Amino acid sequence: MEHALSPATLTMLRRPRPYPAVSVLTPTHRREPDNAQDPVRLRNVVAEAKKQIESDPAVTRARRTDLVQQLDQALAEVDLAHAEEGLAIFAAPGEHQVWSLARTVPERVVLSDTFLTRNLVAAQVSERPFWVLAVSADRVTLWNGGAERVTEERIGGFPRTRSLEDPNAERKERIGDLPSTFRDERTKHFVRDADTAMSAVLREDPRPLYVTGETAALSLLDEVGTVTKDATHIPHGGLAHGTPDAVWQAVRPLISAEERRDTDAVARELESARGRKEFAAGVDEVWQNASQGRVRLLAVEENYRVTVRDDGGDHLVPAESGDLDAREDIVDEIVEQCLETGADVRFVPDGSLGDAKGIAGVLRY
Repeated sequence: MEHALSPATLTMLRRPRPYPAVSVLTPTHRREPDNAQDPVRLRNVVAEAKKQIESDPAVTRARRTDLVQQLDQALAEVDLAHAEEGLAIFAAPGEHQVWSLARTVPERVVLSDTFLTRNLVAAQVSERPFWVLAVSADRVTLWNGGAERVTEERIGGFPRTRSLEDPNAERKERIGDLPSTFRDERTKHFVRDADTAMSAVLREDPRPLYVTGETAALSLLDEVGTVTKDATHIPHGGLAHGTPDAVWQAVRPLISAEERRDTDAVARELESARGRKEFAAGVDEVWQNASQGRVRLLAVEENYRVTVRDDGGDHLVPAESGDLDAREDIVDEIVEQCLETGADVRFVPDGSLGDAKGIAGVLRY
C-alpha cells in the first residue's frame, strides 16, 4: 500500500484516464475492536464498484473484464493489519493502486475519467509530511515522516552504504597519516554524494528536513553539503542503522514543538485578519470564498467533519450522512480547492479555532 503522495505522483494520478477511472473509498481503523468490521466493509464496497461497472452501458466487455481484474488485484494487496484511518483504491484499464490514508474518508464509489484525489491531498496535508536523513560514516538512510510514524524510503539511491575498510590504512598508519573517520576523504565524498542525492529528493518533493547523526557527522555535512545546512540538526548517533521507532522517538519532540509553534502562528494570523476584515469562518462562508479563490490561509481542525448539500443556492445546507446528493467530504473539497488556488493549508488541534466552528480562513481581499 502507498502512503507518500509526492507532487509528481499527484500529477500522475490527476491525469485523465480512459473511462471509467474507478475510485473506491472506505474508512478503516487502526485498532480493535473497530477494525473487525474493515474486511467485510472493504469487500462490500469493492463488490459495489464491480456492480456499477457491470451495469454501466458505456463500459465495453473487454474493459469490464480488465477493471474487475484490477480491482481483485488491488484487493489482494490491501494490508488491513497496518490500516490507518482510510483506504483508497484506484483502478483504470491496465492499472491499479492502493493508498492508505491517515485521515478518514466517506465510503463511496466513483466512476469518472479521473481518479478522486481530494481525500489523498487532504490526508497528506494533515499529516505534515517531513524527511529525516540519518547519517553515519558507512550508511545514510532516508525516512519518510508523517502522522505518528516514520518509514524508511528507498528512493534517490537511499539507503547509501559503503565499507569502512581502507585498503591503504596499514601504510597510512606506518607513516602516521591515518585520519579520523569523518576527516577521511573517502568519507567526505560519501557524505557529499548523500547531500546531493537529498537535494534531488527535495526538488521532487519539498518538505521540512531533519538530519540526525553523531556531532562529527553533522559537522561534516555542514562543511561539504548544501541543502542539509538549512535542515534541523539532531545530534543522535546510530539511527542510520536504527529502527523506525528509534528514529521516530528521536524526532518526535522537535515535531511536537514545531506543531505548537505553527498552531500559535496560525492563531495570531487569524486574529489579525479579523481586525482587517479579511476573515472567514464556518464551512459555508469558507466554501464560498474558496470557490472564488479568495482564501490565502486555510485553518482546519484535525478531526473536523461536516456533511452538507448544495441546493444550487448561495449557501450550503446541512445534511445527514447518506442523504441523496450529500457531500460528505466537503472539508476535503475545500482543502483541495484552496491548494489549487495557492493557499497555505494548516491543520490544527481540535478546539483551536474556538467560535470559528472547525474551519477558518484568511482572505486575500
